[in-house]
Amino acid sequence: MKVAFATLGCRVNQYETEAMTEKFIREGYSITEFDDFADVYVINTCTVTNMGDKKSRQIIGRARRTNEEAIIAVVGCYSQISPDEVSKIEGVDVVLGTRNKGDIVYYVNKARDENVIQVNVQEVLKNKEFEELNIEEYQDKTRAFLKIQDGCNRFCTYCLIPYARGATCSKKPEKVLEEITKLSEHGFKEIILSGIHTASYGVDLGAEVTLVSLLEKIEKVDGIERVRIGSIEPGFFTVEVVNKIKSMKKLCPHFHLSLQSGSDGTLKRMNRKYTASEYAETVEILRNNIKDVSITTDVIVGFPGETEEEFNETYEFLKKVKLTKTHLFKYSPRKGTKAAEMKNQIDGTTKDNRSKVLAELNQKNEAEFIKNLLKRDMDVLMEQECPNRPGVFEGYTRNYVKAEILNANKEMIGKIINCHIEEEKQEYIIGRVN
Repeated sequence: MKVAFATLGCRVNQYETEAMTEKFIREGYSITEFDDFADVYVINTCTVTNMGDKKSRQIIGRARRTNEEAIIAVVGCYSQISPDEVSKIEGVDVVLGTRNKGDIVYYVNKARDENVIQVNVQEVLKNKEFEELNIEEYQDKTRAFLKIQDGCNRFCTYCLIPYARGATCSKKPEKVLEEITKLSEHGFKEIILSGIHTASYGVDLGAEVTLVSLLEKIEKVDGIERVRIGSIEPGFFTVEVVNKIKSMKKLCPHFHLSLQSGSDGTLKRMNRKYTASEYAETVEILRNNIKDVSITTDVIVGFPGETEEEFNETYEFLKKVKLTKTHLFKYSPRKGTKAAEMKNQIDGTTKDNRSKVLAELNQKNEAEFIKNLLKRDMDVLMEQECPNRPGVFEGYTRNYVKAEILNANKEMIGKIINCHIEEEKQEYIIGRVN
């Protein structure tokens, strides 16, 4: 029996797909590409935007056309938010939510044997139980995502994720360390700690368990040489926290700090829990304490009610703080959120124009950061040979800048190699092994 997976959305979804893949392998299934003929298709969905739902439906249709007799399982956030809608899509056999993906093989086999649609979407808003969906074997041997937290209590006005993922819950630290040890034994050098709201790790486990205390424990695990934190709230990095993490040798100097807007008025309508000045203070604290720190972010363009003045505030803010990279998203109304019902929705042309202005600024900021790496020696974790460029290998520096290394070789893949940076491009650097 062959099974194929399609994954939409965040790193948490990527982790959960990998964990579900292992469960199928243990039951004797073989894995194939999604566009190939398979007996089972699993679509791990995202519901951040209406477009995510649309893409999920399109992928379901694609799977059905590839094999009309296949079992199609739809899991994740879209299923959690709209289980009735998903179960009525032609060809869907299994519908699971966000907290029971570990039962995927059971329900797939049950649907096949009984020829009945299986729907099991559990209530998540009050569910604070962390689903132990673990990974023991990875195909990629360079870096690994590790889900340590799920759920969110923030309720931003543009987001459905708290309704899809439920309340904040955390993986117990001993379980995290156990999984990291296994990853180390399998040759991994780098792990990325991921979650829906990673900064809230430990709030459900007692005052002594925090993200910082977990990082301190990971620091002592042999074999793992790099630790990254997924997207995180700026409020996490207090002076006290930064004083504790700045001496950690494994923690990479790259942080993705959620911004969304540089205008306090827009941030308030979004129900974000910080101001632009507080965000800037966090950036300053990190830069003053951590050498070569790279700070990336997300910005939503054209949020309801965003005036020209508010947009200019965001532009001037980004121009001033000069973040390494800004990922831009044009606001898309999400049915069921407060923002979708707000007055003064912004038209598409205005969103396009504003996005172009911020994209140009982002290019300047990114180029400026990368230029500072020239003529430097930097450690690069080699990941693969560059597609269509035989003999050139690529990887990432500790501060998450892509590097192409001209004189590396296949034996270096999965290893951290010291390289001299000779040239810079718009989004990456070029160097040679020392």
